Amino acid sequence: MGKYIELTNANFEDTIKEGVSVVDFWAPWCGPCRMIAPVIEELAEEYEGKANICKVNTDEEQEIAVKFGIRSIPTLLFFKDGEVVDQIVGAQGKDALAAKINSLL
Repeated sequence: MGKYIELTNANFEDTIKEGVSVVDFWAPWCGPCRMIAPVIEELAEEYEGKANICKVNTDEEQEIAVKFGIRSIPTLLFFKDGEVVDQIVGAQGKDALAAKINSLL
């Protein structure tokens, strides 16, 4: 079973440097973040081995959120080979997220 990757300062750069990565910036108190959590988990299963589906808890990893200018959550950043290529702010449906990932693969 695939599972999303919990990112911290320690593993962030190594995880996103190659291939396609989706990073969900979230916090436990955020309602919309909790709404899309099951979608993120489904995508992690479906794209296992094809793309990194990741989460950053902005309460615990504020440095990463500041580095990428995250002002509202949920924000999803799409990386290709370590570079930010797209972003979505706010809760989105699974189809929209899957389409975005597929366009980068």
